[in-house]
Amino acid sequence: MYIHNINPVLLEFFNLEIRYYGLAYVLGFFIVLLWLMYYRGEMGMSKDEVYDFLFYITLGIIIGSRLFHIVFWEPTYYFSHPWKIMYLWEGGMAFHGGLVGSIVAGWIYAKKKGVSFWKLADIMAIPSVIALALGRLANFTNAELYGPLTNVSWCVDFGDGQCRHPYQIYAALKRFAVAGILIAMTWKKKYKDGFVFWMMIFLLGLGRFALDFLREDKLYLGLSVGQWMSLAMVFVASYILWKKHKSDLRKLFK
Repeated sequence: MYIHNINPVLLEFFNLEIRYYGLAYVLGFFIVLLWLMYYRGEMGMSKDEVYDFLFYITLGIIIGSRLFHIVFWEPTYYFSHPWKIMYLWEGGMAFHGGLVGSIVAGWIYAKKKGVSFWKLADIMAIPSVIALALGRLANFTNAELYGPLTNVSWCVDFGDGQCRHPYQIYAALKRFAVAGILIAMTWKKKYKDGFVFWMMIFLLGLGRFALDFLREDKLYLGLSVGQWMSLAMVFVASYILWKKHKSDLRKLFK
């Protein structure tokens, strides 16, 4: 058993805290930035346009993930503590909300600039999943989103004297695995625009649905809110992949 005693605050200057959680988001941002700079020629974007695009995406992620967390996960808490809504460094960013927010922001940017949304979405898929994996590692440092009680040898005591599944580590590994699959898929192969994005949606949704059986959440008709949303991701992605990308699916096995 591992006893979690990680201080979520890396450094503190005059009451200003630098937390691992915030650093994970900053590192994820720079990974996405470097990736977009590398592929900006493919997208037909200048450096300034890449910065503008990232501003849209970042804003969409922050608004969407925070809004979903407040509405679907802890409405009572934030109704009682409204000032805490702005305390992003304390955690509380919902994956599905960030996904919806980034899609909406990306669509608005693409429409405004007259570029292909699906090409942007495909290029963003891999670095975004890597950034998401870093976010789950940050959840581990915050000792949040842990799993149910267990007696496995790698269980973790998150401060309550109980031994639990380190769900955050499982989720991070799953996301790194999804990024690896997407990289292997696109290695020397080309697909129609949108295929990589919808494969990402399918894999993330499927993985989240399965893994959330090892996460402590309120259940509704036997599943958590996150699982119901993940099922929606799987069904929508499956339908679009089958209707629009049959040839791309066959290409995976050639």
